[in-house]
Amino acid sequence: MSHFSIFAFGIYPYIAMAVMFIGSWIRYDREQYTWKASSSQMLEKRQLHIGSVLFHVGVIGIFFGHFVGLLTPLAVWHALGVTAEFKQLLAMGAGGLFGVICFAGLTILIRRRLTNPRVRATSKKMDIIILLMLYGQLILGLISIPVSGGHLDGAEMLKLMAWAQNIMTFNSVAAVEAISDVNIVFKLHVILGMTLFVVFPFSRLVHMLSAPLQYLTRAPQIVRRKVSR
Repeated sequence: MSHFSIFAFGIYPYIAMAVMFIGSWIRYDREQYTWKASSSQMLEKRQLHIGSVLFHVGVIGIFFGHFVGLLTPLAVWHALGVTAEFKQLLAMGAGGLFGVICFAGLTILIRRRLTNPRVRATSKKMDIIILLMLYGQLILGLISIPVSGGHLDGAEMLKLMAWAQNIMTFNSVAAVEAISDVNIVFKLHVILGMTLFVVFPFSRLVHMLSAPLQYLTRAPQIVRRKVSR
């Protein structure tokens, strides 16, 4: 194992997660006014609506696909009768579908952000940086699909699962060993993903932690029109 691999895949993930959680906590505690997505809907609606819906549908599917696919123990998949080969095909199909949806939405949002003069004038540097980082991460993910298609035995997928699960159980040595010989595309995907964790507290991505889930359980509100007598 090289020193770079030890740092990138055994140490950097913990640095990234620490920066994300501690940085988000500090920002919420000290700068709650900035804890928002800073919508530009008033400046332009049509492209924002289409791009935002596509992006959010795609990214939610990708997020839960990665979360379940990487962190569910292999024994659970075996108990459900899911083989590594079938799981890889499922990941390629679902990941490809949601990836294309997300790619279409993100392309619209980036084009809108860069080419609409009003939106561009109100954009912060971090708004553009985070969009481009997400775009790069998404492209790497889409490139990984044909790479995975070259070996449908699920071997590299199992190595990535082992890396993620060993990181979560603080077994960094086993994590580095598991990911050491996977394709470079997957390694770049992992490194850029961890870097997104690092910039998370300093960007508009923090609004992900404030999803209005209480709307699902709160009592309905009755709105009546005032009738003049």
